[in-house]
Amino acid sequence: MKKMWEVIRNFLFSQTNKEVLIFVFFLILAGIFWLNLALNETYEKEFSIPVSVVGAPKNVVLTSSEVDTVKMTIRDKGFTLLTYMYGDILKKVNVNFRTYSKNNGSGSISSQDLQKMVYQQLASGSRITSVKPEKLEFFYNFGAKKLVPVRWSGRVIPEELFFISRVEYSPDSITIYAPEEKLDSISMVYTEQLNYANFRDTLIATCELNKIKGVKMVPDKVKVTFFTDVLTEEKIDGIPVQGINMPEGLILRTFPAKVSVSFVTGVSTFRQLKREDFKVIADYNEIKRHPSEKCHIYLKEVPSGISRTRLETTTVDYLVESESE
Repeated sequence: MKKMWEVIRNFLFSQTNKEVLIFVFFLILAGIFWLNLALNETYEKEFSIPVSVVGAPKNVVLTSSEVDTVKMTIRDKGFTLLTYMYGDILKKVNVNFRTYSKNNGSGSISSQDLQKMVYQQLASGSRITSVKPEKLEFFYNFGAKKLVPVRWSGRVIPEELFFISRVEYSPDSITIYAPEEKLDSISMVYTEQLNYANFRDTLIATCELNKIKGVKMVPDKVKVTFFTDVLTEEKIDGIPVQGINMPEGLILRTFPAKVSVSFVTGVSTFRQLKREDFKVIADYNEIKRHPSEKCHIYLKEVPSGISRTRLETTTVDYLVESESE
């Protein structure tokens, strides 16, 4: 051990290394001197300061964010600004609910009042040169709420030859708190903008809900699952044509009596489809208004999960006769 220390000492204090050590020493000293001069200069720095609304009565529900943010630009010496950046001085500003509530479901704090609160935490030489925004608002109610469904928004496109066959939400509905007039105007809430493309397997996205000013959402995140399926063009034959708005005692016969429907759907969806899932009709009122040798037929009902539905023919021969015949 003693031998090793002697080797290290001889290495450090050799003539060449002595000169290096002296250079490093003066380099560090110059750096400290320069840093001291730099931090003694006056600078401006923008700080993001959390603002919390506190002291709300137990029967009050804050429908806006409980913590907002104000941005203040502070001017002072570099040393002081460093203490603000890395210390606990500007961690939070608490605003008393009763002081700033307007008793109409909202409240606001002006930039002047916010400055006064922050000045209480600053050193005497610090000056606030700008505040953004000019005021902070908060919203509340006394427990009025409503259950509304969730829907996704954005751009979700699977690979070519695949399509979204089904979407599930967890939860599929959330509770919103807001003033009565706002509750009445909201029938559903949407997710933040989703952006997914070129996928073929089931896609699961955990996302936040799109915020609405003055509305609290519980929960504020949902899980959206997009199920995919392979696209296929299919046809179902033998769907009967039904007459509607027929007078009592009369029946409508069409030729052909049954038609085919073509559509695009997923392979798994197609396996579950039946003829009874489709309804094709001919309207007697239309036939009476526009008598002709042929009548128009329409696809009245189709099951969910299919698209681009079309009848192979849209007109048929017909005969109106008495039920007794």
